[in-house]
Amino acid sequence: MPQVNTARKRQIGTRLADRFRETRALTAALVEPLSEADATLQSMEDASPAKWHLGHTNWFFETFLLRDHVAGYRLHNDRWPFLFNSYYEAEGKRIGRFSRGMLSRPAVAEIREWRSAVDDAMEPLLDDPRFTDLIELGIAHEQQHQELLLTDIKHALFQNPLGPAMFDRCGVFACGYQDNELSYVHQGGSVLIGHDGAGFAYDNEGPQHQVVLTPFELARRLINNAQWQEFIDDGGYRNPALWLSDGWAWVQQNAITAPLYWHDDEGQHEQFSHYGWVKREPSQPVTHISYYEADAFATWAGARLPTEFEWEVIAREQNTSPTSNQFDGTDHLLPEGHANLFGDCWQFTRSAYLPYPRYKPAEGAIGEYNGKFMSGQVVLRGASCATPRGHSRPSYRNFFHPHQRWQFTGLRLAKDI
Repeated sequence: MPQVNTARKRQIGTRLADRFRETRALTAALVEPLSEADATLQSMEDASPAKWHLGHTNWFFETFLLRDHVAGYRLHNDRWPFLFNSYYEAEGKRIGRFSRGMLSRPAVAEIREWRSAVDDAMEPLLDDPRFTDLIELGIAHEQQHQELLLTDIKHALFQNPLGPAMFDRCGVFACGYQDNELSYVHQGGSVLIGHDGAGFAYDNEGPQHQVVLTPFELARRLINNAQWQEFIDDGGYRNPALWLSDGWAWVQQNAITAPLYWHDDEGQHEQFSHYGWVKREPSQPVTHISYYEADAFATWAGARLPTEFEWEVIAREQNTSPTSNQFDGTDHLLPEGHANLFGDCWQFTRSAYLPYPRYKPAEGAIGEYNGKFMSGQVVLRGASCATPRGHSRPSYRNFFHPHQRWQFTGLRLAKDI
């Protein structure tokens, strides 16, 4: 269960209600530019249709709050849980993940009506401290799916040879962050890792525990497109000595030669974005890479990826800038290169996604939220340009399989000292 202390429960009040309404409105707005066909596309099993995200986030509130805690509540449609349950075994049978793109019905308009009904039914619960934990979890869950919706539709539109744009291009490209200091330095020692229980956090962020670190340095800058091009030009994707065994097999089997969404033709260096095909700026942080690629680059550069504990310690020592490039419905969805550990892209660590000492998942279906995935995945830290602003924190643990790269994933380097 998420960690929300009792004192804070008494203070949340209307602020929690406002955040609920704002989150719900943003999800609905993200689907506005999409046609019915756009919203139904599923380009691969890792991704889901935008329409499914719209429904699944609604199912979450209807199931775990309205159905379970409001006497006499009747489901909007008792057949829809089969369509919009994701992976909760305790909630029974569900449509196969690979079949979500076959859901031509219900239409987007029907799902919008359902969301409106759930929003109305939720109103009496929003200021009730008994439901603070679950509402906080529901908001955070929906924010996660806002990012997934954005990355999933980007992958779907990428399949179209016309390179269609989801949004009109806005803003300007940053020139990349410059700093005279190249790295953060930490002298090591025993450090406290994990969320302290003050405010919301996912259960996988705790309990707090001691970790011993040896001295290290962490780069201030994310690796950018120009540096990645040097890696390519130097034969990075052709040199097996740089790669983990599974990574080299993945490169060979999938003919990987560059980050996802890169395209080079007759001197034109482009990348696919939510604004269609755009010029690839050398100073922008590289993104849409796999863990295998990040690890190979670090080896090529004579460095390594940080552990998740090293990243968290540095993040706690630094002030999080409100100008970091995260999603708030207005900023453009492209990495910029801000001077911040948060924003632009999620950063791979070399840490396996495993439970902390004394970790215990919650009972019931909610307990399936994080713990069941603690096998075969790696931890990423920070936030991306598609992460709703304020969603992440120093203890936040994102996680993906080593080969996955359709998310906004990048890297910063670390070294032992």
